[in-house]
Amino acid sequence: MIAPTQSAAYVLGKKLDSIPFSAYHLLLIVVLGTVGFVEGYDLALGGSLIVLAKGPLGLTGEDIRWLVAGPTFLVVIGGFTASALSDRLSRKFIMQIGVIVSTLFTLMIPLAQSAEQLIVLRLITGIGMGFAIPAAFPIAAELMPAQHRRTYGAIYEVMLASAFTVLPFVAFLLTDNPQGFRLIALPGGLALGVVPLLVHYAIPESPRWFLRRGQPQAAVNAVNLMIRRCGDRVPAMTVGQLGPNLSLGREELPPFMALFRDGQLRWTVVGILCSVSASSAYYTCAILLPKALVDQGGAVALSFGLASVLFMASIPGKLFTGYLMEIIGRRWTMTYSLAGSLPGIALMASAHWMGGLAPVVFIAGALITGFTVLAAFPCTRVYLSEQFPTALRGRGHFFGESTARLLAGVLFPLFMERHTASPVVFFGTLLCVVGIGAFLPLLIGRETVGHLETVTEGARAAA
Repeated sequence: MIAPTQSAAYVLGKKLDSIPFSAYHLLLIVVLGTVGFVEGYDLALGGSLIVLAKGPLGLTGEDIRWLVAGPTFLVVIGGFTASALSDRLSRKFIMQIGVIVSTLFTLMIPLAQSAEQLIVLRLITGIGMGFAIPAAFPIAAELMPAQHRRTYGAIYEVMLASAFTVLPFVAFLLTDNPQGFRLIALPGGLALGVVPLLVHYAIPESPRWFLRRGQPQAAVNAVNLMIRRCGDRVPAMTVGQLGPNLSLGREELPPFMALFRDGQLRWTVVGILCSVSASSAYYTCAILLPKALVDQGGAVALSFGLASVLFMASIPGKLFTGYLMEIIGRRWTMTYSLAGSLPGIALMASAHWMGGLAPVVFIAGALITGFTVLAAFPCTRVYLSEQFPTALRGRGHFFGESTARLLAGVLFPLFMERHTASPVVFFGTLLCVVGIGAFLPLLIGRETVGHLETVTEGARAAA
């Protein structure tokens, strides 16, 4: 029998959480992770294009600034648009639109004959990425059992980090090729023939989304499909288990402004600020680090090699973060990730004055930075999704990621691009931003490990 205080969404969520982790859950993780790999490759492509296309296409300073900030700004616009649609349209449908747009226009980059054409292609690609990238975590948060969201977060972020590692390595191999900027786009573009099909056939619709739309039978059918695909290790669900007073009509979504109401505003802000702190480090390293190292006197090939080392270190770091976030909680894990990177950033800043030891010092700093702050995202993204109840989760996560990306991926790189030649300003500014963000979760955040439907309700009761 269902307690009166337990909503249908709560019962549905408990049933999903009761399904033992299985090979099907792993398939979902791999498919979403593949989306992450492809979108991560396309997102980080800008940093390599700036260096590889500068000569062949005669990129000016203004062109470079457009390539630094323009695509990410369109990712933000796409994310804001998707945030308004994601709780009305299927999250899966939103992801499919994004993947098709981003891979199609990345595939067209080899055809670019001028800086203007390259910029336009990257801008349109940004819109697609704004739809696809934020969709993965709301989908996974609702389909993964609670105790295995960290498993998803870690594996997804490892695949994302693999893209960031492979990209500068490929750029390193293409350093002396005048058509390098065309060739480097092919891996991301050719995914057009594979990834949309994987999403269509492997990812189910969200049972919670069906329930919110007033389709309880479809929601129960989606849960039972999950149960069958996971080996029928728990009993099937019936509509009657959702409660005797279940409304069969479509439940109205709360307004978008509910993200900023009392009881929710604080958690919306916390999720965004935590994302900004970690994302500032990512965008600085992914988009501007190769250019910064060249401007500070390094060789082009060396700059790509050092960037690859940085992101390679984030792969084991993300696995460790995924493990740690369930042991010491989300807040302490983010504090560890950001504060732990400060010595690494300081070493990268000082390497410029180390003479012959500069590469060794920089590699040491890159390894520390990659293992810590660039490995924070299994925690920050899950933490962001867990700030919102089901009715707001799609819009909340899309809005949160888009706002964080606007601040960390557009405005911050625009400022930093003008100071890439100065290691003090470039790395020193990053050091300050990450240092401030290291203690935000402890000072103004709350722990969110647990059931998705109870987190916000409990926060409101305590407010």
